[in-house]
Amino acid sequence: MALPEETLEKYRRAGRIAAEVREGARGLVHGGMPIVALCEGVEAMIRERGGRPAFPCNVSVDEVAAHYTSPPGDRRRVPEGSLVKVDLGVHVDGFVADTAVTVCLNPEMEHLVHAAEEALAKAVEILRPGLPISRFGSTIQEAVEARGAKPISNLTGHQVGRYLIHTGKALPNVSHLSMARVGVGEVYGVEPFVTVAEAAGRVKNGPEEFIYRFVKRKTVGDPFARRLLDHVWKSFHTLPFAERWIQRTLPPERYRAAFSRLLSSKSITAYPVFVEASGKPVAQAEHTVLIVEDGCLVLT
Repeated sequence: MALPEETLEKYRRAGRIAAEVREGARGLVHGGMPIVALCEGVEAMIRERGGRPAFPCNVSVDEVAAHYTSPPGDRRRVPEGSLVKVDLGVHVDGFVADTAVTVCLNPEMEHLVHAAEEALAKAVEILRPGLPISRFGSTIQEAVEARGAKPISNLTGHQVGRYLIHTGKALPNVSHLSMARVGVGEVYGVEPFVTVAEAAGRVKNGPEEFIYRFVKRKTVGDPFARRLLDHVWKSFHTLPFAERWIQRTLPPERYRAAFSRLLSSKSITAYPVFVEASGKPVAQAEHTVLIVEDGCLVLT
């Protein structure tokens, strides 16, 4: 089903902002810079252009594949000679555009960037109504392996919805048995993740969690926790958020206990940082696309 014109325009606007910010982010990345400066610089560019961050800017370095954003007081810096993935999202009235770029500060890893970008280009080329999702995965895997790299088997592209980053169907980056097909009017974040050929080619949950999402309004006795949960819902709905976005909502002496109460009650949930299982570097490329009658429209 084709999208209503008003919805399409919101997706287009979010996509334009995301593309502009992605290209701007390329020029921000340099070795030795504070990661928090990169996260907040990207988020500021989104807001300056009239969008809102759909999730915290992810700055994932080397073997970290996804879900790292700076926590409050972050002192980490972009290492010299690293592989830096900047993954950002923009929403306009809840309609999300998601995109990513890998900035390579190590010439020896440049082939991983090319493998991810070529796989993404191949995805855009083949996506169309009725495409079997199993064929999509096989095509991406072949494109990555032709570059001498390996796809990350347990990270996928994802269908997006209003105030939802992951919903509906997934688009695998490896050969995968599925009866599902792509349909007109569906919007996807298409994101090949690749690593070196000798790597495990999968991610595992790291010990850190810095990105959160509203799950359900539950009974919490603490009035400060209720106030914080109200703020989370009104500000982000079901979109992910960073703790540094909310830490000033309450007085400092009340905030930590209230935040911990929301986590323990499962009113909010945390996303673990994803790390390549064998510790090898990962590159990523991503566009958001809309499936149209004769193929796909790249929104970002």
